[in-house]
Amino acid sequence: MDARSQSTCTSPSLPTQDATVRAFHAAALAAGYEDHGAPGERTVYHPGYYGAFVLDPDGHNIEVVNHNR
Repeated sequence: MDARSQSTCTSPSLPTQDATVRAFHAAALAAGYEDHGAPGERTVYHPGYYGAFVLDPDGHNIEVVNHNR
């Protein structure tokens, strides 16, 4: 496993919509973060799971997800 993809998960409960997920991903890429999964539905996790992933400059995976689709 790539050491950069190993992480500890923290999940603050914030209201999230698909538009928030897309805006987060775009802002992170503009700030120089590396794409690690474009915004989209990932039914492999569960139906209605819409998320985006980026790697920060230290290689930590950051995810924003909307579970309420």
